[in-house]
Amino acid sequence: MPRVHQSQLFDSHWFDLRSSLFRSLPPLTWFTPQAQDRWITCKSVQPETCERIMDTISDRLRVPWLRGAKKVNISIIPPLVLLPVFLRVASWHFLLGAVVLTSLPVLALWYYYLTHRRKEQTLFFLSLGLFSLGYMYYVFLQEVVPKGHVRPTQLALLTCGLLLILLALYRAKKNPGYLRNPASGDRSVSSSQMECLNPKGQEKTKGFLGAESSGGLNNRTPKDDLKGSSRTLAGSPTKVKEDWCAKCQLVRPARAWHCRICGICVRRMDHHCVWINSCVGESNHQAFILALSIFLLTSVYGIALTLDTICRDRSVFTALFYCPGVYATYSSALSFTCVWYSVIITAGMAYIFLIQLINISYNVTEREVQQALRQKTGRRLLCGLIVDTGQYNRGFLRNWHQFSTLGAHPFHHPAEDIV
Repeated sequence: MPRVHQSQLFDSHWFDLRSSLFRSLPPLTWFTPQAQDRWITCKSVQPETCERIMDTISDRLRVPWLRGAKKVNISIIPPLVLLPVFLRVASWHFLLGAVVLTSLPVLALWYYYLTHRRKEQTLFFLSLGLFSLGYMYYVFLQEVVPKGHVRPTQLALLTCGLLLILLALYRAKKNPGYLRNPASGDRSVSSSQMECLNPKGQEKTKGFLGAESSGGLNNRTPKDDLKGSSRTLAGSPTKVKEDWCAKCQLVRPARAWHCRICGICVRRMDHHCVWINSCVGESNHQAFILALSIFLLTSVYGIALTLDTICRDRSVFTALFYCPGVYATYSSALSFTCVWYSVIITAGMAYIFLIQLINISYNVTEREVQQALRQKTGRRLLCGLIVDTGQYNRGFLRNWHQFSTLGAHPFHHPAEDIV
């Protein structure tokens, strides 16, 4: 009788164990037969198979609700799990804190470029931002307030700032100024039309273009009518192709642009902000600036209160870099780690806020700045921090006056903005 090698016997038992484990699991329809075979035989899984598995997990991940189970976006889960773990690990030692707090922005930027290159919408950054606000406030209540150095008025002021941030974010997430299809009359883009967007950010034609309502227009399609209107506005047939959005099937004004992620055109589009998972355009740009300003003030105030509590008799700036004995207790170490995490987030938002203020002062949008840099048509100042296209710049005061009136008259554009 042939002798069975010990390694072969171990492999046989391991294969039987994995097979029995797989059979004991509940029926998971998101495993394709190919994925099952590769998982059992330890073969590598193709990237497209991983994408199908993740899509099916996202579709199956639901929570009970009053009118049926609600689908949960899987991208909101990692911040809820990883952020508390990382911050608590970083509070064990200052070297761990340096490594973790350095790796967090790197991972966030990597995930941003990954999703931005694929033109995918993600709730990761919105979930990270909201959960960061809640978790920092929770640590403040649990670790800082009980020390007795925070007065009730200071706590009330910090709480009001947090509520104002949430209100401003709610306003900033509203309609940024979606361009309506002329075939739909005076109605703006509704929620049912927004549901026509597929997960990749591209529009479905049916239900959005209004083709059914255009049958009685003397056998002329809406595209033909819009081409004629663009000729009237532009005065030159050469500009028809530039002003016509083939995806939305409409003529857009000069400063409007088609968002590749949202899959729809936005009036005076500035950029697509991943922190609110929406575009920043004509109707919500003011709320976006307001949310940034309130966040910066509230964050700086919370950082100052925390450092004044855990590192007494030192200025805020000195305590941020030199606070002896802060790692003596876990409570002060966790508070100090959260302070540095808040400083990193606040510094990033302060840079975005500064760029926004500069762009508003020169009456340019971030989309126009990027286009001017690619085409080398803008005037760069202060090492590229300021880019002046000169096309809409009417002076500092007039530029800010125009920004303060954005969205007040959405259907009456200046003559300079009509192409």
